[in-house]
Amino acid sequence: MAVNSPSEPSAETGTANILYLLHLLAPFTAWLLAIAAIVVGMVTRDRVRGTWIESHYAWLSRTFWWGLVWIAICGVLTALLFITIVGILVWWLPWTILFVWYLYRVIRGWILLSDRKPAP
Repeated sequence: MAVNSPSEPSAETGTANILYLLHLLAPFTAWLLAIAAIVVGMVTRDRVRGTWIESHYAWLSRTFWWGLVWIAICGVLTALLFITIVGILVWWLPWTILFVWYLYRVIRGWILLSDRKPAP
C-alpha cells in the first residue's frame, strides 16, 4: 500500500471532517451518530484507500469499536457499583473516563487531519 505523504495532493478531506464531527457529537446522542459515522466511513473508505486520509478512517473505526468494548465494561462496572452502597456515589466515574477518552481521540485525530498529517 503506497501512502501519499502529507505534502502531496490528497483525496478530499471533506468526508473525513464530517466523520470527525459526527464522532464528536456522538456522546451527546447516545452514540447514534457514531453508528452513522461508521456506516458512512465503511461506504466511502474505498475513495481514500492508499492515501494518508485512510489512516483517519482506521483511527475513527478503532475508536468506535474500542468505545463499544468500554461501554460494555462500564455497564458491568456500573451494575457492580450499584450493588454496593458506597459504589452508588461513584457510578458516574467510569462513564466520565470513557467520555473524556473518546473525545480526546476524536479531537486528536481531527487536529491531525486539519494539519494534513496521518493519524497514528
